Amino acid sequence: MKKFLGLILLSVFWLACSNDDKTARLNVRLTDAPGDYEEVNIDIQSVEIHNSDGNSTEGWKTLNVEKGVYNILELSNGLDTLLATAEVPAGRISQIRLILGSNNSVKVGGITKALSTPSAQQSGLKLNLQADLTEGITYTIILDFDAARSIVEKGNGNYSLKPVIRALEEATSGAIKGTITPIEAMPAVFAIAGTDTVATAYTDEMGKFILRGVPSGSYTVSFNPKEGYAPKQSENVTVTIGSVTDLGTITIQ
Repeated sequence: MKKFLGLILLSVFWLACSNDDKTARLNVRLTDAPGDYEEVNIDIQSVEIHNSDGNSTEGWKTLNVEKGVYNILELSNGLDTLLATAEVPAGRISQIRLILGSNNSVKVGGITKALSTPSAQQSGLKLNLQADLTEGITYTIILDFDAARSIVEKGNGNYSLKPVIRALEEATSGAIKGTITPIEAMPAVFAIAGTDTVATAYTDEMGKFILRGVPSGSYTVSFNPKEGYAPKQSENVTVTIGSVTDLGTITIQ
């Protein structure tokens, strides 16, 4: 069985090498409301989101999921684990879909019994989630699995799985954006806290940049242009969770 302690936690920071695509970062984490069982083992094979932008439907997108069997009772009392992650188009998420494998079980009285899960295996378990993702922001979706309400005991002593899950979304970072003039300066842009560089970006063909996945706090934004132009800094740039700080137009001499 894959334990949640075996997952490698991924950072909420990433380096943006271009600004052509308007994307947000999405992490899906799994937690549990306790149930009166010794183990509840769930075989998770895929996590998908339905992303739409305005009136145009982008359809289902499969995230990078850590497949395996999870004993969700190990994920209660404030514990969770990273289940899936991806960079996705900014815009609205309307649903998330969880697809299970066949290796689901419950342990009661020292005996492990299989859980039948026909609907979740065949078409995936769809959860409604109306969330707007802003370009450059990192978000976390918490899948809160209610073990007590999800396990149904049948009259013959067997058990079935009818998952009861809440999907909760929250922003976990901010971002910084702006426009460089002249465009030809083409600087690398850095968000710096003390001596640590926490995000890096480059300007696009329109001179625009966005520093993605920046934690809340105060930063120095440093501009390192190509030869012939002078470096520049913007001090005390404040970032808040869920917001994009716009520096406007930055002139490089």
